[in-house]
Amino acid sequence: MKSSFPTSTASDCRKPSAIEMEIVQLTPALRAFARRFLRSEDDIDDLVQETLVKALHSLHLYQPGTSLKSWLFTILKNTFCTIYRRQKREPTAVEAALEKVAIAPSQEWALRERELQQALTKLPDDRRRALILVASGTSYEDAARLCGCRLGTLKSRVNRARGSLLSMLGNNLVD
Repeated sequence: MKSSFPTSTASDCRKPSAIEMEIVQLTPALRAFARRFLRSEDDIDDLVQETLVKALHSLHLYQPGTSLKSWLFTILKNTFCTIYRRQKREPTAVEAALEKVAIAPSQEWALRERELQQALTKLPDDRRRALILVASGTSYEDAARLCGCRLGTLKSRVNRARGSLLSMLGNNLVD
């Protein structure tokens, strides 16, 4: 009886290129370099793995004749920086737990919130959207992209929105 599943033989597998073999040989050096940034062996393994995946996907961008080791180290450093920035924006477990603790607002704060909501509705749409995005934790760069404007324009909108709110509310928001 003949199987309907295709069978693969050793000849079907492609052999790794010389550059891929060199990347494998540089993996211990990547691990050593990653130790400069991280302490946990699991985190080091994750960072090196992410670096290798990015390098293999971007292998067509590597320029032969240049230092492969430097290219890989740059990818590792940039990957670490990206992960670090992302983690910095995400709340820690303690912050997340504190956010879940519900404390009933006092009457004064409830009034201030209502005043703020009313003042926000009086702002022009572009300024209100920019301010809400930035106030909710969106980076200025991402907020500018979402609003479809330049970074300087977004910063200007946020600044003008804050100034408008302060003039509408007086010093009620500042304690």
